[in-house]
Amino acid sequence: MICGGTAASAEPVTGAAAGKLLFPPKAAAVEMLPQDALSDTDVAALKMVGGGQPYYGAIAISPSEGLMVEATVAAVNHHNADAAKAAALKGCEEKRKGAKACAVVAVITPDGWSARDLQLSADATAAFAEHYAAPGALAVSPGTGNFGIAKGEGAGDAAVAACEEKAKAGDCAVVILD
Repeated sequence: MICGGTAASAEPVTGAAAGKLLFPPKAAAVEMLPQDALSDTDVAALKMVGGGQPYYGAIAISPSEGLMVEATVAAVNHHNADAAKAAALKGCEEKRKGAKACAVVAVITPDGWSARDLQLSADATAAFAEHYAAPGALAVSPGTGNFGIAKGEGAGDAAVAACEEKAKAGDCAVVILD
C-alpha cells in the first residue's frame, strides 16, 4: 500500500479511465489572483516558488503584514484547488497578526489545467502511474490531500484504510476501482 496525498468523485472510475483524465504529475502553473498587497517583486517571487510546488496548491497571505512573515502559507499537493485554498486560508488565519483577514493570492494547478471528472494531487497522480494495477483501488481524502492505494481482493476497503491511516479525517473515499 502507498499512502500520500485527492478529490473524491461520485462514482469510482476504472484505472484505464483515470489514466486518460489525469495530468502529468510534474508541471505546474501558477495563477496570481487579483490583490493589492504585493509588489511586482513579491509577485515574481511567488510565481517562481509556486511553479516548483506540487499541484493542486494555493498561497495565502496576511495583507496587513506582507509576504515575508509566518502567516504566509502555501498549501500544496491537494486533490483540487478549492481544497488547497481552504487549507492555505486556514493556516494563514491561524498565524495572522495583522488586522486584515488572510487572502489567497496564488493558485497552483497542473500545466494546461482544465476541469475534469477526476483530479488527483501530483503525488497521488505519480503513485497511480507507478503503483496502480488491477485489481486495485485508489482512495483519497478531499480534506487533507492524503491517499491510499491497494491491490488485490478487497482493494477498495484496503485503500480507504491506507488513506485514513494518514488522513485521520474520516473522509477517504475510493475514486479509482478495478
